Amino acid sequence: MKTLQLFVVALAVSFATPMYAQTADEIINNYFENTGGEDNWRMIEGITMHAKINQGGMEIPLEITRLKNGKQMTVINLQGQVFKQGVYDGETFWGMNFQTMKAEKNDAETTANLKTQLNDFPDPFLDYKEKGYTVELMGKEEMDGTECFKIMLEMEPITVDGKEEKSISYYFFDTENFVPIVIQSEIKQGQAKGMISEVTMSDYQEVGNVYMPFSMTQGVKGQPGQPITMDKIELNPTIDDKEFMFPDDTAEEKKDDNENKN
Repeated sequence: MKTLQLFVVALAVSFATPMYAQTADEIINNYFENTGGEDNWRMIEGITMHAKINQGGMEIPLEITRLKNGKQMTVINLQGQVFKQGVYDGETFWGMNFQTMKAEKNDAETTANLKTQLNDFPDPFLDYKEKGYTVELMGKEEMDGTECFKIMLEMEPITVDGKEEKSISYYFFDTENFVPIVIQSEIKQGQAKGMISEVTMSDYQEVGNVYMPFSMTQGVKGQPGQPITMDKIELNPTIDDKEFMFPDDTAEEKKDDNENKN
């Protein structure tokens, strides 16, 4: 009788295991299948997100653009003033100073680290093995009441203060829908160095032939984040290359000098 009981238990476990066991690759495959399929993701040449953030009760419009060729920019409309931040024209990484309204280049290390992320478009998990990335399923974890698969993604190393460091992020995939709802990673530089950055995502909606989150919150783990709401997401937008170029302030200064002389 005891032998029969052990056999029944073993048989039950053997049937239950395929139902619950998942691998990192299976989770990633399910993610792409549920959000439109890898082929549709590969067809994306560019993305522009028309969004707004809530800052102290004031809604601030912004447009975030990323292109497959690496060019990117965020355009912020702040009380009638237009600022560009996080702009990369294929060579120079720059942004505008909010006080002087002047364009300023980022340092060489920051620019080099940006370049390591260019092949993450449109999604770091797409063809991750060809990129040289590695993934590992860390088990399950509950995030804000939702059971998730926790996957570690190790990407191309970055440089911090002249030293090479690993670039690791943790993605939490909803076990029901197989979409990431939280991303966590260690902050390597600045005043928040050593803290954990956290991005939450929800409200996945269809955009073209894929699904993307229309609600996000960015901040530090354990602290209130900055909510971002998408009004519209455009795929494959047409944007003039001049919009990404670092402005030639020299020409503007000469023009102003000539006008002052006259």
